[in-house]
Amino acid sequence: MSSIIRKDPRKNWILRNRLHPLHQQMLVAEGAGNNAVVRGPSGLIRKNPHNIGFIGPNGIKRIDRLGGSGTVVAAGQRGEAVDTRLPLVQISNPESWIVVVPDLAGGRLTSHDRDVLGQARQLAAANPACAVVALVFGDLSENLADDSNGLALAGVDRLLHFSGDDWNGYCPEQELAAMLAVHRQLLPQHWLFPDTHLSGNDRALRLATRLEERPAMHAWQIRDGRVTCRAGSERNDVTRSLPKVVALLAECAMPVDDSRHEVLPMALPELPGVLARIQDAGAVAVDPNQIAMAEAGFILSAGNGIHDWEQFHEAARVLGATEGASRVAVDDGFMPRFRQVGATGTWVTARVYVAVGISGAVQHLQGIGACEKVIAINTDAGCDMVKRADLSVIGDSQEILAALIEQVKALRQPAASEGGRHHVA
Repeated sequence: MSSIIRKDPRKNWILRNRLHPLHQQMLVAEGAGNNAVVRGPSGLIRKNPHNIGFIGPNGIKRIDRLGGSGTVVAAGQRGEAVDTRLPLVQISNPESWIVVVPDLAGGRLTSHDRDVLGQARQLAAANPACAVVALVFGDLSENLADDSNGLALAGVDRLLHFSGDDWNGYCPEQELAAMLAVHRQLLPQHWLFPDTHLSGNDRALRLATRLEERPAMHAWQIRDGRVTCRAGSERNDVTRSLPKVVALLAECAMPVDDSRHEVLPMALPELPGVLARIQDAGAVAVDPNQIAMAEAGFILSAGNGIHDWEQFHEAARVLGATEGASRVAVDDGFMPRFRQVGATGTWVTARVYVAVGISGAVQHLQGIGACEKVIAINTDAGCDMVKRADLSVIGDSQEILAALIEQVKALRQPAASEGGRHHVA
């Protein structure tokens, strides 16, 4: 018997041709489904390009970029999803603690928060019995309240949540009292904060002052028990031993993406009476276009499908939305560069993102990945933005925006006549 491997050209041709009427039968006969061996004209074993990825719940084939951690639907079972979850990390009896106080702008985890939690997990990795605690002030968004969609995938083992009206808004004295009470209860190894003007910087400095610690501000790297910080208007780096209180810059570490955690709630410590000398007078009405894109909660974004720019600006004004744009609209000169949304522009975390006439290039979809709700207005029902959107309106953008402006004005007229206010978001 010859040792030369022979190939059946007809069988291999059928296996390579998905449109052949005998293609599926031949796959079954091979006994390996899409993993059937296919040989090229030279006799070499070829990789089946159609075997890459999986069928998603909506029946569309997707490339598996999660290494098998995503949702998979077997062949012939379209719509019956098999949930392959990330490994669960459980720490039953923690011996030490690392406390992270995220900003949670709008009740949602920002990308900066996730980076800080990723750094906390790296520090906790040195001791398997070390748990990461998230100390949260104020109410959480609906999505984040579900641990499977937020804190659990960000690397949080325990949760201390001070909620209620007393904790919403700016209340630094109450927050400091709570942090000191947590410090007395847990004696954590480190306190980590996002170094932002929102609240992280202020909280870190207040806590460090009361603990008589010298904090590490503008930190961007922690390695081997030492921290490197930006200094001299970010022109120099200063390295020192790792202190107890650290305020970290964005991209200080990779966020958690390979595990999920329990997020067990912890009993809140008793707080002493606090004399609040600072009163939050509430939010000040500002022009939505004066809000930085990365901090905007409601964005109306324009793409190549916008032909009446005056109408678009009017719609943004009536809705009270911050204006955004795709790269095409910016390159064509209709919008300034700082309004560009996407991986090549600004990454946004809006509660509501309305994409008008945007087809959905991959860079743009990356930039809106953290948005809570995405609404697409487009004439192409098959474009990528419509597939990404939570709600889609298929039709001419000019007609839809005109109807939207009319509806909003009609809703506001009764409120204006009664002397009240009506906010649209």
